[in-house]
Amino acid sequence: MSTPVPPPNQPQPPYGAQPQDGNPYAAQPGQPQPGAPTGNPFAGQQPVGAPFGGGAPFAPVAPARDNIGLGILAAVVAAVVAAAIYGAIIGATKHEIGYAAVGVGFVVGFAAGKVGGRNPVLPVLSAVLSLVAVYFGQLLGEAIIGSKELPVTVSELFFDHFSLLNEAWKADSDFITYLFFVIAAVAAFSGTKKAAD
Repeated sequence: MSTPVPPPNQPQPPYGAQPQDGNPYAAQPGQPQPGAPTGNPFAGQQPVGAPFGGGAPFAPVAPARDNIGLGILAAVVAAVVAAAIYGAIIGATKHEIGYAAVGVGFVVGFAAGKVGGRNPVLPVLSAVLSLVAVYFGQLLGEAIIGSKELPVTVSELFFDHFSLLNEAWKADSDFITYLFFVIAAVAAFSGTKKAAD
């Protein structure tokens, strides 16, 4: 003969427990029932690194830095823009302004360091690019001044008569002109170092 099997989907009483009024999970007076639900499905679990459950939150992703290619590109773009602004200032005032040359160098260096990071090539390269930017800015300033006095446009003077423009720049340059070059290079070098930190 076989023993009777309880019908499926009916809870079985825990080991050693006696059902009370048909409820196998009912606690006997004064004794907590092992395995009985507490009402909180997560009771007794330890938090695992969750931001609200303790532990360290996830670290943010660091920005992409130390990219020499992007640093060079940023320095070249900054040099072109700074040279154009410097040339416009010289053309408008008909004077070389030292603070503007410092600004050219610092902007070129800052762009290279901020985007490119701490690569040791970038301060030197930004100093060289700032020299080129100051030179072309001064030539552009000469072209703007010359276009006001001659019947030619700035672009014609700059592109078609570049040798004439360069001769006029050499004739106008003095010790202060070359000092602006040095100041711009130093500003670019230090600007790159400061922006990379």
